[in-house]
Amino acid sequence: MAPPKVGPDVPYTFGIIGDLEQTYASNQTLYNYMSNPKGQAVLFVGDLSYADDHPNHDQRKWDSYGRFVEPSAAYQPWIWGAGNHEIDYAQSISETQPFKPYKNRYHVPYKASQSTSPLWYSIKRASTYIIVLSSYSAYDKYTPQNSWLQDELKKVNRSETPWLIVLVHAPWYNSNNYHYMEGESMRVTFEPWFVENKVDIVFAGHVHAYGRSKRISNIHYNITDGMSTPVKDQNAPIYITIGDGGNIEGIANSFTDPQPSYSAFREASFGHALLEIKNRTHAHYTWHRNKEDEAVIADSIWLKKRYYLPEEETA
Repeated sequence: MAPPKVGPDVPYTFGIIGDLEQTYASNQTLYNYMSNPKGQAVLFVGDLSYADDHPNHDQRKWDSYGRFVEPSAAYQPWIWGAGNHEIDYAQSISETQPFKPYKNRYHVPYKASQSTSPLWYSIKRASTYIIVLSSYSAYDKYTPQNSWLQDELKKVNRSETPWLIVLVHAPWYNSNNYHYMEGESMRVTFEPWFVENKVDIVFAGHVHAYGRSKRISNIHYNITDGMSTPVKDQNAPIYITIGDGGNIEGIANSFTDPQPSYSAFREASFGHALLEIKNRTHAHYTWHRNKEDEAVIADSIWLKKRYYLPEEETA
């Protein structure tokens, strides 16, 4: 099916899934997503087959993963991002080219956005501009990914695609003890650009739980200066961690205590999310917890476009 024409008021619904793998919980997540007729494309935030968790990075796990997601991926686009489990670096078996299986099996339209690598690229869908970044490729000043993103943000036409979404793997704001602060250096590098360009949402995975932040920023913080507390910023993105697809490594059930003020909702459960873009000003986001053979909406929020309605959102 051809995608709809790009335009500011074209409605579109994305599913959001991360860290899926191929377990009983993964099957629940995929079944629950496919049971909802609204989803038109999946935003996938990395960690696909987990082949690297098996002896010699068993490539048959990539084969079985492809068959596992085929009932959905054969009929609608999956917009892929790479996670740490896609690095697949295995010196013991002389496999020293990072991301080799992922890049050969999952082709993305990176050349269309003048990217030099399939690990970072952009795509326009309906009223949304989607930027995919690589948490595990160089991103500091003068690197290809850094230069590409700087140029790419200048190309975003908010009168054509008012919604701007970014996918990464390692979360920048994470109140779980698992993988705590692992996305910090990338945050310090890119967060000022995201605030300046009023990115709407940043989706991440990696942490095997769910979490949603308020609109906050820490753009005046230098990582070497000690402790700092994020502050409310209506120009900043909402940060959503959705590494709860159902992977073999289990749920990350160790949150920091007390819950930080910047955290709006968090839960150690498997599930998926839906983002329903209604028009240029409003979108509805829901997180669906896996519960037996059905998905239960456990978190939701109406999003208001920063450019047109610069006011605080409510759940």
